[in-house]
Amino acid sequence: QVQLVESGGGLVQAGGSLRLSCAASGSIFSINAMGWYRQAAGKERELVASITSGGRINYADSVKGRFAISRGNAKNTVYLQMNSLKPEDTAVYYCNAHIAVVDSMSIKTEYDEWGQGTRVTVSS
Repeated sequence: QVQLVESGGGLVQAGGSLRLSCAASGSIFSINAMGWYRQAAGKERELVASITSGGRINYADSVKGRFAISRGNAKNTVYLQMNSLKPEDTAVYYCNAHIAVVDSMSIKTEYDEWGQGTRVTVSS
């Protein structure tokens, strides 16, 4: 069973910083890409940042220059450094990983796994 566990959310004043962490565990064959999404109250979930196994990075326009995504050396962890936070960054942040697993018949299956979410609140 694969699990993504997030940490690092909280309450911060505008202009402050937070660092989110996400670790994947379980019977994982490979992780092709990891990323962070967020969902504000009354809005749809949106991509914040993503990083592939090859290191290609993508950011939402709204966070470019303020947020930085990175992966740990073990490649099963992903971080989101959030600087110059704004009230509009307030949301529940979800870790996402595109994972491949192999079953007992050696059949590989790829799918997206999600974390439980961590709340980020930025006060003005």
